[in-house]
Amino acid sequence: MTKGESGRNGSWGAHMSDGLPIAVTIDRIVEETPSIRTFCFDREFEFRAGQFVMVWVPGVDEIPMALSAPDSITVQRVGDATSALFELGEGDRIGIRGPFGNGFFVEGRVLAVAGGVGAAPLLPLAVKGGVEAFLLGARTRSELLFSEILEDCCPLFIATDDGSYGHHGIVTDLLEEVETDGADAVCVCGPERMLAAVFGIMRSKGMLNRSFFSLHRYMKCGIGVCGSCCIDPDGLRVCRDGPIFRGDQLEGTEFGKYARDASGRRKSL
Repeated sequence: MTKGESGRNGSWGAHMSDGLPIAVTIDRIVEETPSIRTFCFDREFEFRAGQFVMVWVPGVDEIPMALSAPDSITVQRVGDATSALFELGEGDRIGIRGPFGNGFFVEGRVLAVAGGVGAAPLLPLAVKGGVEAFLLGARTRSELLFSEILEDCCPLFIATDDGSYGHHGIVTDLLEEVETDGADAVCVCGPERMLAAVFGIMRSKGMLNRSFFSLHRYMKCGIGVCGSCCIDPDGLRVCRDGPIFRGDQLEGTEFGKYARDASGRRKSL
């Protein structure tokens, strides 16, 4: 693995401080699926695939979002803040703080596994030629994210829960169709139940030290101060120690079992 700032898995754009949000203007909105939109803004940020920014929706909330490109976030409508984002249009302004987190420090033969909007943090790896095979899953054909872009970047394998396109089943089924043992890194992003299923497969293959999982947790600060995104039992902070964790770092943790809400109470996944 390399931590260099250049190369096919390196960073883009201009660096930003950890301070107050920088106001950006939304200059284009792309309707990716019925529930997912990409918001493009008038500034590029230096980032590594898998890193996130804190997105401030004025008057509503500040939430973590992975960058899908140097100048965009790709958002699924799931709550108050994302619903407020969906009400914005071209010319409206939001605040961006970051990027934060470690991102995917990977090279060599990379296998990407994504479910739903989890394709967004992995897209930059594929666009830069860093993925040998991409496994993409969605509930149905209309919810497949970035499939046309990904087809131009690398071999793409698709699964839909309802069988409307590609393999009829879940994305983890596709792990039986591709060669995983020769992969230098397996990068995974999506719903945590899906991540946990991939985790189990990678553990059975003895590949946890080569598997990298993107975790999502409730965050307030994004810089490792508030502790709201700490995971049991060792207090690893998703915002600072993650959001990308190597599989063997997650053994014996809350991963795949539960998370916490804004009050700190446990909630099932």
